[in-house]
Amino acid sequence: QAGAKGQFGLVVGLAREHNEDELRSAGADVVFDDWGNHTLRDLDRWVAGKRAVGRVPSYDCAVFDLDGVITKTAKVHSLAWKATFDDYLKKQQGSQFQEFTEQDYLTYVDGKPRYDGVQSFLQSRGISLPFGDKNDPAGKETVCGIGNVKNDKFLEVLASSGIEPYDSTVRLLRELRAAGLRVGVASSSKNCEYVLKTAGLLDLMETRVDGVVSAELGLKGKPEPDIFVTAAKNLGCLPARTIVFEDAVSGVQAGAKGQFGLVVGLAREHNEDELRSAGADVVFDDWGNHTLRDLDRWVAGKRAVGRVPSYDC
Repeated sequence: QAGAKGQFGLVVGLAREHNEDELRSAGADVVFDDWGNHTLRDLDRWVAGKRAVGRVPSYDCAVFDLDGVITKTAKVHSLAWKATFDDYLKKQQGSQFQEFTEQDYLTYVDGKPRYDGVQSFLQSRGISLPFGDKNDPAGKETVCGIGNVKNDKFLEVLASSGIEPYDSTVRLLRELRAAGLRVGVASSSKNCEYVLKTAGLLDLMETRVDGVVSAELGLKGKPEPDIFVTAAKNLGCLPARTIVFEDAVSGVQAGAKGQFGLVVGLAREHNEDELRSAGADVVFDDWGNHTLRDLDRWVAGKRAVGRVPSYDC
């Protein structure tokens, strides 16, 4: 109580008598029965977090999807997929051609590893192709060949148009780092490192689990939670104390399936209902003027109620 009353930078409670609840009620910011294996870095993180949030945050790290969350590259992906599939379907269907739509992109492709996206969409049109090899030349009539066409088109657009990040997300990334909270990126894209480096954001990421890393480790793609779980583990954080930021239905499903502390859905395509149905705890179209305190409130509320409460006070 004296520490809390004195408004000290941090009050650590040592519950030697198994009196954790009493110490927290008295004003302790963090409580454990012994210092154990904690480090000076933990102290720094707790103090920085309390300074930013008003108390030691209810979360330790945040893992972000890339396209559509950090950078405005989701639309580039959508256009590259459309050009790829429309070219292929025109050759296959002739006068019966039915174009690849925005809804096709959101339903069958968005957020998934490249070749999974190809298979998912083709199956929706009743088309079956051999998987092939990831080194298949672009245009070969295999899943990999079609996927490689899309990648070439994606890189062409990036080279000519550049990469623009979402300013509000970049601000959030910097605020999280300044508060001593861990930050990572988890993406299905094999171009993740290139995109972040080109956008000047690679140094903000403490871990990167992308399409390249997933192939090396044999991780399953979204909607399985593997890449988010791996990113959290790399950051030394438990899923229950990790926040996932996603714009794709498959990514939100992965976050919900992984039982993360909070799943934030960014409805860049005005798909709020779909993201909520997929398991997002909070949904909005942009981070905007939200704060680290909002994140803390949502995480703590979900922990207490089982979901982010429908009321604020």
